[in-house]
Amino acid sequence: MTQPGSRAELRRTLGLGDAVVIGLGSMIGAGVFAALAPAAQAAGSGLLLGLALAALVAYCNAMSSARLAALYPASGGTYVYGRERLAAFWGYLAGWSFVVGKTASCAAMALTVGAYVWPAQTHAVAVAAVVALTAVNYGGVQKSAWLTRAIVAVVLAVLASVVVVCLGSGASDAGRLDVGISGGVGGVLTSAGLLFFAFAGYARIATLGEEVRDPARTIPRAIPLALGITLVVYACVTVAVLSVLGSGDLGRAGAPLADAVRAAGVPGLVPVVRIGAAVAALGSLLALILGVSRTTLAMARDRHLPGALAAVHPRFQVPHRAELTVGAVVAVLAATVDVRGAIGFSSFGVLTYYAVANASAWTLDPAPAKRALPAVGLLGCVVLAFALPRTSVVVGAGVLAVGMLAYGVRRRWAGAR
Repeated sequence: MTQPGSRAELRRTLGLGDAVVIGLGSMIGAGVFAALAPAAQAAGSGLLLGLALAALVAYCNAMSSARLAALYPASGGTYVYGRERLAAFWGYLAGWSFVVGKTASCAAMALTVGAYVWPAQTHAVAVAAVVALTAVNYGGVQKSAWLTRAIVAVVLAVLASVVVVCLGSGASDAGRLDVGISGGVGGVLTSAGLLFFAFAGYARIATLGEEVRDPARTIPRAIPLALGITLVVYACVTVAVLSVLGSGDLGRAGAPLADAVRAAGVPGLVPVVRIGAAVAALGSLLALILGVSRTTLAMARDRHLPGALAAVHPRFQVPHRAELTVGAVVAVLAATVDVRGAIGFSSFGVLTYYAVANASAWTLDPAPAKRALPAVGLLGCVVLAFALPRTSVVVGAGVLAVGMLAYGVRRRWAGAR
């Protein structure tokens, strides 16, 4: 058995296709089934502007992450980049933001599975989903990649059906796609912050850097590929649903894609959409547990978290203690919390994480042309984070403050020894 705190390396088994699929599984998930309605409610006719703004910030973040991952192909993602390019504190802040934000996302995705599969037993199904996917991840990252590939195929097929049915129906009206700002500039920014939740999965590729073959070449190619495919899919789905429901009805929809196919005159497709939403949430949950456990591993190696969590299983070559711990915490949350505030809280934490990534990328090259994208990404992250609903901002800032306090106490205690 690998000793706690050892520097045992993970096995490099993932190729370009695997990395792209894991990124797609993280992004083309439950977000597109759930985030469109609150985003439309905030932005009104500015929904497409909000989607474009979220995509722009995501692109800047993705390119910054890709450049950094090529230099630092280790587990941990921005936790490692912030530590190496800025200072230990900024790496810790990024890691803390990612772990707490994405742990909330894990619980939200698990509860989404429960809500679609068996609404009367949402929490029980959510816990069962967490246990099952933690077991899959424990068996090795390659098994996770195979399952993610199947999930992505199912979700893409469902989304393609929604697009074809909506755009091909007599209920579709191009006049509903008129772009305006009926929700105001603030509404567009809020919608972009909420929609960013649906894009924020490409970091999973970077956090798996220690398990990717030829990472300096593979990761910079995989991240923009996964993001580009996701943007095309989301744009098609948003246009199709808007053309049938309009921004008003979309903002009031409880299940936007299901309501859209019903309005398009094909109610028989509603159960298929529900199944697709559950499968999509499973895909997101699978990839989220992967990413959170790898960041936990990196922080444990540096003793920001208990050193025992840095152990790597000698047979499966996975951070098994980190995965079991993350799975246990998520299962407890899935059994006890409500899903409603999770998206906003998660977005605040992840936007903080990417702000550190952009600041790290800004240090790579002093040429103004090379610094433009990370500068735009950093500004976009800050603006979108504070444009989120007030409760999300207050709770998110409070959790970050707790993490900073813990860091200060640990440093003071270590200095006094």
